[in-house]
Formats: sequence, C-alpha cells, structure tokens
Amino acid sequence: MSALSLQAKKAYCAKTRRANYVASLRLEGYEVTLAESQRELPTREAILNAYRKQF
Repeated sequence: MSALSLQAKKAYCAKTRRANYVASLRLEGYEVTLAESQRELPTREAILNAYRKQF
C-alpha cells in the first residue's frame, strides 16, 4: 500500500463531504445541479458577517 500525502487525504475528505452533502439535499427533496455542488463554500466568518449585517 502506498503512503498517501496529507494533502491527498484532505482532498479526498473534502470531495466525500461534498458528495454526502449533495446526497442529503437530494434526499430532502431539493434539486441540486452539479455546478452548485462544486462551487466554493463560504467561510465561517463570511456567514457570520452576513448574519450580523441583517440585525
């Protein structure tokens, strides 16, 4: 078995996480396109700033 780099492991986990997220959305009845599933997700700080501006 070849040794995988940490970067390769992180990439695999990110890909799997996205696939699981898209699958869960489909199970809930949302229509998700391939482009939506591959877009970059916002950072935690960006989400918090967006909610802070609303209130």
